[in-house]
Amino acid sequence: MPDNRTEQATPRRRTKARESGQVLRARDLTAALTLITVVLLLAWHPEMWVSRWRNYFAGMLDASVRMDWTDHAPAIGWTSLIVVQWVAPIFVAPFFVAVLSTLAQGGMVVAGDALTPDFSRLSPGRNLQQIFSLSGLSRILRSLIPSSVILYLGLRVILQGAPQIFHSSRMHSRAALALMGQLLFSLAWQSGLVLFAWSGVDFLLQRQAFEKSLRMTKQEVRQESKDTDGNPLVKGRIRRLRRELHRRSLQKDLQRATAVITNPTHYAVALEYRPATMAAPVIVAKGRNFIAQKIKELARWHEIPIVENPPLAQALYRAAEVGQMIPPNLYVAVAEILAFIYRVQMRMKGRQPASAWGAR
Repeated sequence: MPDNRTEQATPRRRTKARESGQVLRARDLTAALTLITVVLLLAWHPEMWVSRWRNYFAGMLDASVRMDWTDHAPAIGWTSLIVVQWVAPIFVAPFFVAVLSTLAQGGMVVAGDALTPDFSRLSPGRNLQQIFSLSGLSRILRSLIPSSVILYLGLRVILQGAPQIFHSSRMHSRAALALMGQLLFSLAWQSGLVLFAWSGVDFLLQRQAFEKSLRMTKQEVRQESKDTDGNPLVKGRIRRLRRELHRRSLQKDLQRATAVITNPTHYAVALEYRPATMAAPVIVAKGRNFIAQKIKELARWHEIPIVENPPLAQALYRAAEVGQMIPPNLYVAVAEILAFIYRVQMRMKGRQPASAWGAR
């Protein structure tokens, strides 16, 4: 069957994979960094590591002459102390390097599903099937590549140091130990570099396989979108209901408006002013573009005066929100418009205009 998983993983899919313990990690990178850390730590001050053992053996030989060894407690204590002093840095430094490497690769993940006991993993048949499967063989082949390179490097180091190794029996014990340490250090740092380089290649391969395992089908993406954002039909109905509620609210507020000031196409601001009860006009509705056109349409339906004044419309739109009074710096401009509207209305009724707010 053709593979229909062609879509990239969504953030939710990645989160669920992480919660189940599926995290991209390069274990070879952690191993390479810890090996390099140990090699650098031992090569940093080799005389210090050797001097500790030299002092220990010298002290033990001196104590064997001066002390009664019927009680072995002092010897055990001194030996334990020197072992801890020598081994602790070698374990502590790589441990912190391994922790930092793990944190850099996604951090610590505690997955409940992974902690659940699965006794089927103990089945010999299942384990043999995994070993001889395609993925198991690929892991074995990937591990053979760096092992083969390290084996080659070990043989090369031995061949290059063969003359010294053959004559090491004639050397002083200190010189022979120094030669052995030099050969081991050469093999160790070269092996560390090989593992570090291979871990980078292996990380890219694992990343490709990890991204492929997280791919989704188009149906899964659509279903996740429905689960996350809701059904598109339901969302469309909600938007229609919101527009209807907004239209009704806008229509109800505009019925109280005294005038609508526009710019005339992009802005529209509806003002209400009752001289007997209000100290200044109040913005009852405002909008841009489509809302502005709707405000003007409702204003014509309710026979509310519409005045085109672009600078004032933009200033009112930015100066106050719906339900707030206009700022004092716009009193004069608004008063002139309201006074003009009152005069026109009075003339149409055949009477003289009464005192308006603009006459204040």
